Amino acid sequence: MIAHLRKIRISSKKVNLIAGMVRRKPVQEALDLLKYTTKVGARPLYKTIQSAASNAKNNFKQDFETLVIKEIIVTEGMTYKRSMPASRGRAHPIKKRTCHITVKVEASSHQSRSASGVTSTPLPPHSPSTKSTKSKTKKETKPSESSKTSN
Repeated sequence: MIAHLRKIRISSKKVNLIAGMVRRKPVQEALDLLKYTTKVGARPLYKTIQSAASNAKNNFKQDFETLVIKEIIVTEGMTYKRSMPASRGRAHPIKKRTCHITVKVEASSHQSRSASGVTSTPLPPHSPSTKSTKSKTKKETKPSESSKTSN
């Protein structure tokens, strides 16, 4: 269950920053998170995840609530090269970067178990380490040594 979005006019660094937030999350949680993210890369990523989830639902008869994002791959696409006129007849280069997004989703058996009423026992909280936190004190100088140096 894969969806591709190719040649998006945004840098791959910007999209990959947003993709890191939603990797390995349930699809519904990822869509809710992206819906209210103000970054520009959130909108094409939202559409791609929505498309992958729709592909899974329509083509493979998967339940939307059990889908989890398996992986999101953001790669560099082609770069459009433009130039900006500069002083003395010169031109400065401008690179307009593009990227490709690939989203893979899969049905998670863990989600279906929790939805059916079977709950797992929570793990005990992590106990803090018992390292001693003794403060180091500076060695105090003897009054006789300090009086010798002042003379």
